[in-house]
Parts: sequence; C-alpha cells; structure tokens
Amino acid sequence: MAQKTDPIAVFDSGMGGISVLKEMVRLMPEEDFIYFGDSLHAPYGTKTTEEVRKLTIGHIQHFIEDLHAKAIAVACNPATSAAVRMLRQMYPDVPLVGVEPAIKPAVLACSHPRVLVMATPVTLKEEKFHHLEAIYDEQAEIIPLPCPGLMEFVEKGILEGEELEHFLREKISPYLEKDLTGIVLGCTHYPFVRREIRSIVGSSVEIFDGSLGTARELLRRLTVAGLHREDNHKGTVTFLNSSDDPDKIRLSAYLFSREI
Repeated sequence: MAQKTDPIAVFDSGMGGISVLKEMVRLMPEEDFIYFGDSLHAPYGTKTTEEVRKLTIGHIQHFIEDLHAKAIAVACNPATSAAVRMLRQMYPDVPLVGVEPAIKPAVLACSHPRVLVMATPVTLKEEKFHHLEAIYDEQAEIIPLPCPGLMEFVEKGILEGEELEHFLREKISPYLEKDLTGIVLGCTHYPFVRREIRSIVGSSVEIFDGSLGTARELLRRLTVAGLHREDNHKGTVTFLNSSDDPDKIRLSAYLFSREI
C-alpha cells in the first residue's frame, strides 16, 4: 500500500517534462519527486502508438512496483494519448495524470480569441487534440502550427541564439498579421524557449502552457487519495535517464534550475 512519504514519479520521453516537474515542485515543495527521461528511445513522436504504449507502460510499472511511486505524472503528449487510459485501468488506486494542450484557458482568456497552437506534428494528429479543437472551434479561431525539430533544440540544451531565433521566426512570422490573442505551447519542451517566442510575438500575445494545470490536477488526485504529504519535509528531486550519457543528467538539472 502506498504511503504519504513515497515519491511521485514524473515521466517523459526526454527533457520536456521538466517544465511540468518545476510547477509540481512549486506547488508541492514537501513532496519527493523522481524524474525519468527516456532519452534512449526518444523521440516518441516518430514511433507508432503501440511502441509508445509498450515503452510507457513498462516504465510506469517499474516506477510503481520497484520504486514504490505513490503517484505518476505522464508529462509527454504522445505517451499520454497512447497509454494513460490503459494505465488507469491497470492501477485504479494510483493518482495518475497526463498532459494536454492548454487550449481551454487560451480560448477563455478574451472575447474574440485567435489562438496559435504550437505542437509536434504527432500531437496535432492525435484524437485528443481534435477533440479539444472541436469543443472550442465555434468560440475561437484555433490555428494548429506543427513545429518539427523544435523539441530537439531543448534536448540539445539550445535555449537561445541565432539558430533557434531563425527557426522560430520562420515558423511564427506568417501568423503575426492575424492579430493573435494567444499562443499555446502544446509540447512540454516548448516552455523552455518561451523567452525567444515572447521576443518574436511581443507583449500583447499571451502565452499558455498546461504545466500548472497538470500540477494542480495531480495535487487534487493526491488529496482525494489521502496521499498528499502535509508535513514540513523539504522535498527532493532525483533525476534518472534511460541513456548512459552523463550529460543527460547534467542537462536535466540545468533545465530544472533555469527560470522559464
């Protein structure tokens, strides 16, 4: 049986889920976290649903059964779509959350929203995205923008500079004349390049990501399950990675320490 003092596991195919981890640590500083990046098998966005599901379920089983994680955050869009429903059936008593593009807050933020959704091509093809788009399509102009290659900048630790700026300008500039009200960062990697995006779109366009919403939902589920730690313990964060490259752990710690 899970204990309040057991850790929370946060899972992603690489480094992007650290943006979600940061919000969880801010919201729940008393909790211990294990962050696992599956860099050995990244990116998940180019794999089949069956491959992503098999990898994700295998890792989550390890977190729960071997590392005694009391709760799970799947901080990866392809993994969420492929595996979260099945994982909830496998572990009905484990608080478990996934991620989704923050379209709802972007649409509700103003009266005539025009929202650019930046995401991986795979995320924009997924049923989850089309379902969200259909819900808010009559309330807003929702513009999907596939950004193949952007997550790779973050995976390499490239968070600023001419190469990244050129990439982003080429992607975003055609839409600036549409009087955008918001941009949704539909991949957990993208908040790490928020500053560069802000420099291109200016201060009048609000930028949204789902990290805080995911953190709040995990806290809610922990509380309902009676597993939220409420003592004065100073929480810890442990970084793990499937790759044997030590730079992956160093980059994880760097991204966690960086303001976004």
